[in-house]
Amino acid sequence: MNAMLQPTIESTDAPLMVRGLAHSYEGGKVLTGVDLTLAPGTVLGLIGRNGAGKSTLIRAMLGLMQPLAGEARVFGEPALKLSDKVKERIAYVPQQPEALAWLSAEQMLDYVGRFYPRWDAAFAKAMLRKWDIAPNRLLAKLSPGERQRVDLIRALASQPELMVLDEPAAALDPVARRDLLREIALRAGDAGTTVLFSTHIVSDLERVASDIAFLHEGKLLLHCGVDETKERYARLWLPASMSAAAPAQVLSRHRHEDGSLSLVVERGAHGQWPEATGLPGARLDALGLEDLFVEIAG
Repeated sequence: MNAMLQPTIESTDAPLMVRGLAHSYEGGKVLTGVDLTLAPGTVLGLIGRNGAGKSTLIRAMLGLMQPLAGEARVFGEPALKLSDKVKERIAYVPQQPEALAWLSAEQMLDYVGRFYPRWDAAFAKAMLRKWDIAPNRLLAKLSPGERQRVDLIRALASQPELMVLDEPAAALDPVARRDLLREIALRAGDAGTTVLFSTHIVSDLERVASDIAFLHEGKLLLHCGVDETKERYARLWLPASMSAAAPAQVLSRHRHEDGSLSLVVERGAHGQWPEATGLPGARLDALGLEDLFVEIAG
């Protein structure tokens, strides 16, 4: 299968870069030779089904675990040996925040803020009020959604150069999700923050992401601008009599009961579709981002 990725950015100080990343658990492959580079100022949505390897990839990229193979760098430094200076430039929110649960929301934010030279204490207090979270309530007593909101406030208040969010909207209601996405867009737009967030909610990507990376069964299938997907990828339907002429390089392939095929195909380097699109009975359909996700992950 074709890797179908954007040209890589070879800058040694890219906010995030991985090469040949591979990992497995109990003999099952989770990541298989992943290459990915984030350009400064990018808001990258990492999309994939649950179990696709998104959290493992994020943890390996940030040096929170050692992969079986490959390398990861953050602002040019090996992810497993980050200096304090680089750590000050990063904010990370895991899918299920659990750290410092014995502190109140206010105490945790005050404590963590001391490690970040650009900490915005006024913003942190304002967001607690906006999201109706009692400052003196213990984190352990908060609901999963409230706990996640506090951790998102912590990440945003540090004013990071790189913000990494693992399923940041998973425990949020629709109103809170929109507020979060708005804050991500504002931070990225105003401060040039580079953002990586994983999700399986396609509408979140369309609201805020500038780029998309699709992780499926441990492999990175595509990496391109969100706006490019409609022009770059399409669904090709081939009747059973023409199925033998199907192109070999496709993102997904589904055979139906009547013998026909549906394929997700990509334009070539010069903008041309595969030759099979011109066969008698062939049909080429445009794909929205959600359709593309369903076709590949379905």
